[in-house]
Amino acid sequence: MSRSALVGNVTAMLEDAGFVVSDRCAIRPKSFDVAARRGADLILVKILGNVDGFDAATGGEMRRLGTYLDATPFVIGLRTRDEELKPGVVYFRHGVPAFSPDTAMDLFVEEVPPLIYAAPGGLYVSIDADVLADERERRGWSLGQLATELGVSRRTVSKYEDGMNASIEVAMQLEELFEAPLTSPVDVLDGAEEVRDAEPTPADPDVSPDDEGIVAVLTQAGFDVHPTNRAPFKAVGEDTSEEENVLTGNSTFTEAAEKRARIMGSIGRVTRTRSVYFVDRIPRREVEGTAFVEREEAESMRDGEELRELIRERTTPPEEHA
Repeated sequence: MSRSALVGNVTAMLEDAGFVVSDRCAIRPKSFDVAARRGADLILVKILGNVDGFDAATGGEMRRLGTYLDATPFVIGLRTRDEELKPGVVYFRHGVPAFSPDTAMDLFVEEVPPLIYAAPGGLYVSIDADVLADERERRGWSLGQLATELGVSRRTVSKYEDGMNASIEVAMQLEELFEAPLTSPVDVLDGAEEVRDAEPTPADPDVSPDDEGIVAVLTQAGFDVHPTNRAPFKAVGEDTSEEENVLTGNSTFTEAAEKRARIMGSIGRVTRTRSVYFVDRIPRREVEGTAFVEREEAESMRDGEELRELIRERTTPPEEHA
């Protein structure tokens, strides 16, 4: 299957599941392919044939964007270099959950979350520690007795009851012994924080010299500005006072800039953020939800509230987005 067809299939699946999906980010480089929202759930999705092609820089940026936009980053793909992704299994690439289209279908359409995740050494599941301890005590079994049944050490059983995850084989043994479900699903929509790599999110990249003036203007207006390297927008401005984030672009006005602005507007509708593009001249005030503002005009504003008001005038309020 071509990557274009895969992107189309995943997008159609998300729409069938009730998500509002942004336009595809058909520009390079790009950290994600589409943004999608269903109610309070906002996801950023990278779609790849081979998930091993997902590099650390992209993973770091997707995780940062997830933090700034209150979104969960995902990779949906078909295979690794060695094998196809198994259905019902969550993998991790640079701290970002990755899974197959079949697993995505189960999760988003059928609302059946995965139970298994891959980690160094094999496949694992999350054991409900409280249920395990209750079932063992209800039967009057000691830690040592359960350890003997499982063929592990007493200390290992104690760790299971303290929240350590178990291999699939051990989980199956436990459920057969106690004739009760003991596994917990992987909470993918929260980034699977409980099982993913304890990999710190990298810091923001440095501000490009070409963007320093606009970053200074946005900072003066009360935004915490987070530059990006691979997103369709140059930065995310977190509005700490009004909680209205803004996606920003900055370049000369060209056809490519207009295309980028259209994509930013589509993403803004899904992420419920405002979108503004700073250019050398403005042939129009906005395009599909993205405001155009001349750099000279923005940099001449002495009062940060002026810029805020200008952005509000030319963009759609986040609460009015679909």
